[in-house]
This record gives sequence, C-alpha cells and structure tokens, in this order.
Amino acid sequence: MSRREGSLEAPQADSSVSLLPHLEAKIRQTHSLAHLLTKYAEQLLQEYVQLQGDPFGLPGFSPPRLPVAGLSAPAPSHAGLPVHERLRLDAAALAALPPLLDAVRRRQAELNPRAPRLLRRLEDAARQARALGAAVEALLAALGAANRGPRAEPPAAAAAATSASAASGVFPAKVLGLRVCGLYREWLSRTEGDLGQLLPGGPA
Repeated sequence: MSRREGSLEAPQADSSVSLLPHLEAKIRQTHSLAHLLTKYAEQLLQEYVQLQGDPFGLPGFSPPRLPVAGLSAPAPSHAGLPVHERLRLDAAALAALPPLLDAVRRRQAELNPRAPRLLRRLEDAARQARALGAAVEALLAALGAANRGPRAEPPAAAAAATSASAASGVFPAKVLGLRVCGLYREWLSRTEGDLGQLLPGGPA
C-alpha cells in the first residue's frame, strides 16, 4: 500500500499527507451539511418549546429527562473514542432518529394542529437525519471504515414504544417530544464536531 493510500485509513496519522481531492471534498460537503442541519435543529427545538405552552419555556423550568427507547444522548466517553468509531455511533443515532421524530410529529398534529410550520420542520428533520446518516455511512465506506455486515435497521419496537409513551398523556407527550428534539440537536452537533476532526487542519 502506498503512503497516499494509507492516509485514507488514518487521515490524521500524518498531517503532511493530503487526502485525495475527491475524499476531502466529500468530507467538507458532509461537514457542511451537518453544520447546516445543526442550525435547523436549534430552530426546531426553539419553535417546539414556544408552541407547548406553560410551563415550557418559562425561566427555571426543568423538564424530566424521560428515557427514549432506542436512543440515548452521546456518552461522556464519546470524545475519547477514535474518530471512525465516533462516526459509526453518529450514523447509528441518525438512523434511529427518523421514526422517533415521526412519532413526535404525529402527536403534535393532534396537540397543535394549527402549527403547520412545526409539523413541517419535524417532517423535514426526519428526512434530513436519514440523509446525513447515509452521507456519514458513505464517508466511512470511502475511508475504509464502514461497519461490516448488513446495515442494522432501527428497531420498530423503539418507535412503537415512543409512540405509546407519547400517547399516554398530554404533558408526558410534550416532554417526550422535547427530549427527542433535544437528542436530535445533540447528535447533529456531535456529528458536526466529529466530521470536523477529519478536515485538514482540524483538531487532532
């Protein structure tokens, strides 16, 4: 294997070795997408809070951190993992998010039927999570670090459990939706940061 080819598997191993132009372009494109979607996720979270009524959005309100079936926040140890392993975790989280966002959208359609922009943002978020997840997986494949074996599909039971929890009552449904929107923002932000590790000149 040539020195140039070796840099594909460990792009940060030697800063004097440049990435292939098409691979560097793919990294920049995926990072730009993650950056854009992180901004959209912040807007989604803000609009979600605004439309839930009191006590959401009130100073000092701290909603309970309800567990979300099939997805958790990035672990504190995430930052210490190799960048390829972090990106695999990012891709898995992005694959789990769309059915959760869809469940939140369906419940919000009942609770806030006159909030078409929020419903559209939730629908867009599910689609965008799929797109970014696919882009991250394609990038991992290009780096020779893709997961081995068939791609794991998000468990339907997780989305079903989220839907059941959302239907259990108005306040729990609103809190659960807030949690899902928050996790969406957290994982997009983490994905953006992890992709930034691959950019030439990025943090080691």
